[in-house]
Amino acid sequence: MKNWRISIVSLAATAALSAISLSGTAAVAAECPIKLGGLAPLSAPGTVVGGEAMRDAMLIAEKDINEAGGVLGCDVKVVIADTEGLPEKASAVMEKLITQDNVVAVGGGYHSSVGVASKDVADARGVPVVFAETWNDTITGDKQKYIFRIAPLSSWASATIWQAALLVPNIKKAAILTENTDYGIPAAEETTKGLKANGVEAVTFSVDIGTQDYAGIVERIKAENPDYIIVLATGEAGYNFTQQAADAGIGPMDIPFQAGQVSLESKAYWENVPDGNMAFVQRIGVPENLFNEMGKKFTAQYKAKTGKGAVESYAMEAYDSIAILAQAINEAKSTDGDAIVTALENISFEGTLGRIYFPYGLKKDPGADGKGDEWWHQWPDPALTMIQYQKEGQNSGDSPIVWPDAYKTGPAIYVKK
Repeated sequence: MKNWRISIVSLAATAALSAISLSGTAAVAAECPIKLGGLAPLSAPGTVVGGEAMRDAMLIAEKDINEAGGVLGCDVKVVIADTEGLPEKASAVMEKLITQDNVVAVGGGYHSSVGVASKDVADARGVPVVFAETWNDTITGDKQKYIFRIAPLSSWASATIWQAALLVPNIKKAAILTENTDYGIPAAEETTKGLKANGVEAVTFSVDIGTQDYAGIVERIKAENPDYIIVLATGEAGYNFTQQAADAGIGPMDIPFQAGQVSLESKAYWENVPDGNMAFVQRIGVPENLFNEMGKKFTAQYKAKTGKGAVESYAMEAYDSIAILAQAINEAKSTDGDAIVTALENISFEGTLGRIYFPYGLKKDPGADGKGDEWWHQWPDPALTMIQYQKEGQNSGDSPIVWPDAYKTGPAIYVKK
């Protein structure tokens, strides 16, 4: 027999999740538990350390939601699916989440290729998705009804990379190591475009996702004699390239060097890249001392659960992607996909990353404000920063933010060749 229960979810009961329901309104009957999908790369060639961080964060969100009264009077169950960072796997797991696991909405997602491949499956079946860490512009640029994103646009994030690169003294040439994916290719193109527009030559070297041996690429980059090296490869492979570059004399302690975002996982970074001091790393979010109450609460739980000294931005995104869906379902008073979309389009959610909202969608096309289609169902306010490891073994959360000035906590150190 199906387990049904009806309850009133009050504002007070959901205070720990920033009031994820309307005070005093009766919730509709729902089949319990209410299932939400969670996408994460938990196997190679995907970014396993990133996927594990997202999984832990989404499970913390599940616990917080249920402790605050659940959704529509039911407990929430987050069903984690391993995408392996592969588009074909992503489509299959999205189909399984919807048709076999019976999820009513989906959060998470790390690799852009996963978002590009799986969004069509969800949209066709009318299941809302809030992608956490998929940057490719086309994910929202297709203007699909059921697809939302809280990660930054790739074109926007790439602009912060080349803008930070221009601060390198006397920069004339940059070398870009990128992967042949829906993230790497456009990110390299946008970065190259920005650098060239400012008189900096850019040379790009492309590899397949999961590449381990970079000996040939390292020698080719070394021959270019670059003033700056930018890594746009995801996953543990980025660790391998960074250390192999260091062994060849062109690593972070030899040349100004931006490591991949997975380097925010400090423990894994230092274990794999012992010669990685002075590396720059792009990060989403404000410094930890500026976290809101939700961010502070989550950070404490995350550190206790994982034993880490810092919380990665993609973990915070993963938490928010699940928590915002819980609020949307409560405000919709329904698990119907269309009702959830309407709630998301009208939502004001105080998440770990700040106030999340979606100004463009069915109510207002981004073109009305001269914006491109990629701003459809896109959160417009994620903070983008650049940190720098300046002490061996340092936690990313303790490392100074060196750019932009609005969040700067310390000056950059530019090593000389």
